[in-house]
Amino acid sequence: MVKYFNHFITIIHPKKYPFRKDEGEDQNPKVMNDLIIESTNNTPAINFFADGRMNIKGRSLPENVKNFYSPLIEWASSVNIQVIKLDINLEYINSSSAKKILEFLQVLDANNNIKEITVNWFFEQEDEDVLECGQIFEEFLRRANFQYHEYSEAA
Repeated sequence: MVKYFNHFITIIHPKKYPFRKDEGEDQNPKVMNDLIIESTNNTPAINFFADGRMNIKGRSLPENVKNFYSPLIEWASSVNIQVIKLDINLEYINSSSAKKILEFLQVLDANNNIKEITVNWFFEQEDEDVLECGQIFEEFLRRANFQYHEYSEAA
């Protein structure tokens, strides 16, 4: 079953977002769902997997930043995974998106279920604005380990 929300948000196994309980499993711990959001011209692709792999890629200037980032923040607060590997590759981030991405990162950073957070921050060669944005985010986080990856523009 696939459920669609605003901005093409797709939740896989969407029973009781963001968790899934199968029938007869009331005594068992909840199982985290994958969170998949398809990219648009103004929103990044989001691929958050229950095994701790996470990816945000594209442009971030949604019309309604709160509606777009709320599911991500909720997912981050609920995730119960020891190791997170988050790849962020944003070619453009507007200021309201930057605030919500920072909030998302702070929620991940504060989640005591997570023992290790690695953020791979990708930026285009000579794009000092995107690099600086990642460095600023890093300053606000206690536990996340940032690694910066510069790449050349595709021909």
